[in-house]
Amino acid sequence: MASEAQVRLADAGRYIADLCEHFLEHDIPVLHEPGRGRVDFDVGTGTLVAAEGLLALKAEAADETSLAVVKFMLASHLQELPGATDASIVWTGDGCADETIPSLREVTVRRVVDLTPHMRRVTFIGADLARYDAFDMHVHVIIPPAGHPPQWPVPGIDGIPVWPQGDGAPSMRTYTIRRIDAAAGEIDIDFVMHHDAGPGASFAKRAKVGDVVGLLGPGGRSVGAAEWYCLAADETGLPAIGRILGRLPGHVGGVAVIEVDGPADEQALDRPEGVELRWLHRNSAPPGTTTLLADAVRAIPFPQDRTVFAWAGSEFDAFKALRAHWRKTCGLTRDQHLAVAYWRRGADEDAKDED
Repeated sequence: MASEAQVRLADAGRYIADLCEHFLEHDIPVLHEPGRGRVDFDVGTGTLVAAEGLLALKAEAADETSLAVVKFMLASHLQELPGATDASIVWTGDGCADETIPSLREVTVRRVVDLTPHMRRVTFIGADLARYDAFDMHVHVIIPPAGHPPQWPVPGIDGIPVWPQGDGAPSMRTYTIRRIDAAAGEIDIDFVMHHDAGPGASFAKRAKVGDVVGLLGPGGRSVGAAEWYCLAADETGLPAIGRILGRLPGHVGGVAVIEVDGPADEQALDRPEGVELRWLHRNSAPPGTTTLLADAVRAIPFPQDRTVFAWAGSEFDAFKALRAHWRKTCGLTRDQHLAVAYWRRGADEDAKDED
């Protein structure tokens, strides 16, 4: 399947170069030569060609859902570039008559369980969830405001979703897929119960059987193949570590370090026998105010005779410290580590950085 768009832009070759560089920074394979580029996404391919005053875009994928993802990636990242924010993008070809976003799934709350004093698991049930049964880590949760019927985004002519406006407009937050049983139509998402709850935690606090949300995705890198792993997180990254540990091969080794408030916030996590699990306790110190996590990870020696991969999901300051340690002290390459800032102290709930 394929769709095409022609975008009026002076110096289209420069935009191609900037886009290719941008995707490379996110570890997406790119082929670039003057006036032409190709981006190989996991789900399809984007082609960019410069002409006189025009940038020609082509999206190709095996199915309609994947095609929509490629169109979105090309259009949204192009419009992030200086000088292209108001660029008019109109796709033609396959998938352009869709009235709903192909990857959007409407799901309903089936169960609500408190795992710990600060973590609540919501189990959703829905149809056609097979695409979410992948190693991709994250899903976008679309949350209608309390007291309003669900309103979902619809496809825009530029491939970017058009969101409802007004009092009934939903919020969207990114969460880890903790567990999925596509055959049973179930998906588990764990919510950290913040004191200053944003849309996600507020929904989890009030969630009851029958409540409806939307899902978009999945996406987000997971860990690479290795023989030994270093995993680090605070409670916001705890669901991701649980997901990672549960999917690692049984023969691997490593250390997983998780910072929580206290012993009551620890969870039983399935993991390979060779992976040690260490819990760090803040003992009522506010989240994001200590260096416990970074200090503990710095003290972990990496094996010299095994392939390694390091992963972190945490507050922004810890993310920066861990990324710097792994790159500068441990000498890990980009394909040997992934650090994600799931939140930033003092910022909005959905603040996120990844590198």
